[in-house]
Amino acid sequence: MSLGPFHTSNALSLGVELELQLVSLSDFDLSASSPDLLYLLEQRPFPGNVTPEITESMIEICTDVQTSYSGVLNQLQQIRDTLVHAADTLNIGICGGGTHPFQKWTDRKVFSKPRFQELSSLYGYLAKQFTIFGQHVHVGCSSGDDALFLLHSLSRYVPHFIALSASSPYVQGGDTLFHSARLNSVFAFPLSGRAPFVLSWDDFSEGYFAKMEKTGVVKSMKDFYWDIRPKPEYGTIELRVCDTPLSVERAAALAGYLQVLCAYLLERRESPPLEDDYLVYNYNRFQACRFGLDGAVVHPKTYETRSLRDDIQASLRAMQSYAEPLGALPALAHLLEASNSGSDASFLRDQQKKSGSTEGMVDAALQRFRQSA
Repeated sequence: MSLGPFHTSNALSLGVELELQLVSLSDFDLSASSPDLLYLLEQRPFPGNVTPEITESMIEICTDVQTSYSGVLNQLQQIRDTLVHAADTLNIGICGGGTHPFQKWTDRKVFSKPRFQELSSLYGYLAKQFTIFGQHVHVGCSSGDDALFLLHSLSRYVPHFIALSASSPYVQGGDTLFHSARLNSVFAFPLSGRAPFVLSWDDFSEGYFAKMEKTGVVKSMKDFYWDIRPKPEYGTIELRVCDTPLSVERAAALAGYLQVLCAYLLERRESPPLEDDYLVYNYNRFQACRFGLDGAVVHPKTYETRSLRDDIQASLRAMQSYAEPLGALPALAHLLEASNSGSDASFLRDQQKKSGSTEGMVDAALQRFRQSA
């Protein structure tokens, strides 16, 4: 079978998903509180949507479909405020960050949902180790061919999003020396990494996917853990490389930047994507994960090496004229400031030094998420 048609949506529309940590305020470890929190949220108005994730110490929030950065920001702030007040009732904390710095995967409980139980049975301990927290951004596409064009054209910019969102320096109580260690856990899954180089939706659906389905390895697009994947049922592409930032303001800014990049790329002023663009993809991805903004990246077409921070700042400045009609100039300004002042990973390391403990680091993350809630 094939995937069938790509259900088109409004070009450049946005949707954001954030996986969030549920934290005990007594010891700052993760808390298996999602069943209680989800029940409580059913009793009160809630913009967007909130759903369980694979273990009971995490939830996922989703915005409604938005057309602009400001719409994403406004709804994420509303959701945050609702979450914080509900969590206060249960005496738990909520925060971002790509990993919890000292939780033990052996302590996690898989949420009682058929798909999660199937994943746990299939992947064993990897399912509990998938208690990691990412931001996913959907961008609407007017056709399946546009979706695949954007997916591959964005490969050059993937390191930008990794470095700007990086917030997972600690794992299992130790400093990994990575800025985004979370993505190392994603790489453990067999269908992770990059999508195959296919630019036609018919070739992707009736060729690649149909063959993969015939092998019995996959049943739907949910079985692929690619850095960027098409979502034909929504009419979007989904960027999946970002750690969950410590603030919803950073999350909204990243969505705004992605929208602007897509508007620019759809004008097709850059050279079209080629399979050879992926020759440097894993190297650039590693540099962003390991060194964050201080990494070095190789341009996939010119093979010029430059600092990731310089590459990001040059891109943010070049995108100004595309951001203005979309109302996304504040998003680019936010990220330009972040590229100078440092990522959330740097903030967390600073908090660990100031407090002298990983518990103090978690407390700082909780406060940053609350902000004006």
